[in-house]
Amino acid sequence: MAAPPVERVAGGPSAVARVLDSGAGRNLGLVAVLVLLCVVGVSTADTFATTSNLLTILTSASIIGVITVGVTFVIIGGGIDLSVGKVMALASVWATTVATQSFGPWVMVFCALAVGAGAGLVNGLLIAYGRIVPFIVTLAMLITAQGLAERISARRSQIVVDPVIAGIATTRVLGIPLLVYIFAAVVAVGWVLLNRTTFGRRTFAIGGNPEAARLAGLDVKRHTIALYVLSGLCCGIAAIMIASLTTTGSSTHGTLYELDAIAAVIIGGTLLTGGRGTLIGSILGVLVFTTITNLFVLNNLATEVQNIAKGVIIVVAVLIQTRAQRSSP
Repeated sequence: MAAPPVERVAGGPSAVARVLDSGAGRNLGLVAVLVLLCVVGVSTADTFATTSNLLTILTSASIIGVITVGVTFVIIGGGIDLSVGKVMALASVWATTVATQSFGPWVMVFCALAVGAGAGLVNGLLIAYGRIVPFIVTLAMLITAQGLAERISARRSQIVVDPVIAGIATTRVLGIPLLVYIFAAVVAVGWVLLNRTTFGRRTFAIGGNPEAARLAGLDVKRHTIALYVLSGLCCGIAAIMIASLTTTGSSTHGTLYELDAIAAVIIGGTLLTGGRGTLIGSILGVLVFTTITNLFVLNNLATEVQNIAKGVIIVVAVLIQTRAQRSSP
């Protein structure tokens, strides 16, 4: 006797749709995109698959990747940070002044981290206690940080003369640049913090429903401040990395980095409204954009075409997110 047919609940998402909407499913999709980009790269550029070029991609992804870690926390927590690029620039300038460099590499590192954390603290206080929209606060910080960086540096690039800081970018361990190891370490710490600690669970709860989180006893204001300080610390780390890579501290560093970081977070599956996201997805998003940039450079394609491609990818990612939210039960 034949088994009766299994009925599907009308309007319910299929098993495939549920898998694709999960964090693992989205990450697998991004891996597939990366593989496709690699196939295109091998087909269109002879130098794409060389060890030197692959390390170039990883090195380029490292700095924006560190910033993206902080931005991921902020967006999952229901905020936004438009200031990260210029906070990084300000930190790089402050850490490479003649006075700062005279105290040695550890003071330079401390200065960069302090500037980043300080900017994040100001953002967090204004958002949490000033009750100003994060978009406005961080946009104002972007403009202020840009102005301060230009004022301190007199719009000139400051040369890194400290051999320890300058040597970070040139040091390799097992053939891999030290910058990549720093990136990996930040990602590892961020993943543990987001997925294995109370801090991470609170971040998801506050991003999903801040009022419910407050009624449940969570200190939403203090946690919001902590998220922006964390983002600022990531900017400080990235400032030392870019100062080492370019051997300069400059107010021109980090231009449009905030948009690249936010775009990577979005295509990585993190909701702009907060409450859901994965750090691994954000990092895969960084690798996708970095690989696209590398392909355009190797094929001598115009920068404006590259920006158009990135814009299309962002729009498609948001449309997919919107559709997934509407179809979810």
